[in-house]
Amino acid sequence: MKKILPLFLVLSIILSACSATETPAGDTKPASTKQGNETETVSTEESSVETVSRLEVDMEALKGLELSVWTPWYGVEQGLFETFVSEFNTNNEWGIKVTAQSQINFTNLYEVTTASLPTEDRPDLVIALPEHAQSWFADGVTTDLTNYVEDPLYGLKADDIPFAFWSQDISSKARVAVPAQRTAQVMLWNQTWADELNINVAPASADAFRSQACRAHTAMGKDAFAENDAMGGWIVDTQPMTAYAWMLSFGGGVLEEGNYRFLSPDNIDAFKFLRELSEANCAWQGAADPISSFANREALFITVSLSDLPNVTRAFASVENRDTWVVLPFPNKNGGSIAVYGSSYIVMKSTPEEQLAAWLFVRWLLDNEQDARWVEATHLFPLRESTVNLLGDYEKNHPQWKQAVELLSQGELQPQLGSWRTIKVMLGDGFAHMYRVNVPSGQVAAILAQMETMAKDLSK
Repeated sequence: MKKILPLFLVLSIILSACSATETPAGDTKPASTKQGNETETVSTEESSVETVSRLEVDMEALKGLELSVWTPWYGVEQGLFETFVSEFNTNNEWGIKVTAQSQINFTNLYEVTTASLPTEDRPDLVIALPEHAQSWFADGVTTDLTNYVEDPLYGLKADDIPFAFWSQDISSKARVAVPAQRTAQVMLWNQTWADELNINVAPASADAFRSQACRAHTAMGKDAFAENDAMGGWIVDTQPMTAYAWMLSFGGGVLEEGNYRFLSPDNIDAFKFLRELSEANCAWQGAADPISSFANREALFITVSLSDLPNVTRAFASVENRDTWVVLPFPNKNGGSIAVYGSSYIVMKSTPEEQLAAWLFVRWLLDNEQDARWVEATHLFPLRESTVNLLGDYEKNHPQWKQAVELLSQGELQPQLGSWRTIKVMLGDGFAHMYRVNVPSGQVAAILAQMETMAKDLSK
């Protein structure tokens, strides 16, 4: 008993000490942050952690700093972006002031920006295409954003940005940009008409796609209207990203070991398949407005970009067509594929303070709230998966947009090369040439060989 009693006294002292320091439930002090300084202190009932920026920029130097941003937009997109600029200027705690200037389109933006680089009038931030970022980074005029993304205080948690978005703007180990907008070419399929043709499932392979397209064409020839006998099936679309998506769906592409490669067995199979589809009249050309033709049941399939989906909805409504139409990937036996593309935020080289200020604006633009407003205005993909939580009403009112978002796991990258700027134009021209001159399917390899030669010349 004399040995046990001291033990109870020791335990009593320990328990009393623990009780004196315990924070009552519901009385926890919230985390406190100071984003305007170089450190951030986070206090909880369990720990106190000080986060320090590695960027070595005095936050006081950001006060009153003015940034110029050049955009490729006009109309709705430019208007919303200018609203964002105004909100950021009013609310950001660092006192940064942003001005936005539209360059109308991507081509003009690239040319004007490139011309400005040797001058003091160059912008601090540009919203341009990933291939523009790759080209400028190779010239040493843009900022590697790796340190900004990974900074403990001012970094960006990118774990919910889809791979096809986040990986596009990489050059070797450098991050040359971050995504601003992303879209894709997708396939549209009239499910109601397909049901009437005794087609019960969406095409899951190229052969199934051909079978359904040809069945729709045959049905057009059996009605009482001779003028639509050449219609049905798929409306030929020679946009570069459509050609690229078809190549991807056959297992091909435009690169091999980092070099342009068009003359490959998979690409030959893709082009031959599409040419034979046209020769059998299961794909047709000449539609003045493919979306209107789709709404009028003149085509079972069309290909569009994500931003076209609201136009399709309006077209169906205008002709009082209540058919159900569905968004599909380009068909292959692996579940299909889509080619993802879009613009990126590019921070130009300047002072450490200006670069950080530009990054802070970009990081704010990538918040869920701004991301959701972009979606509602442009109908493109949300850049963050978590943004979908803010888009419940939008999803309900735009079911085809939701179908497109669900295809993101099948999204594939464009070439991560500055030369893609010109090569993709050549790809579209070569694809269109195959249809303009009615090249027999047996000769598509010659077109691909010519495209490969031209790509090597253009990329020198």
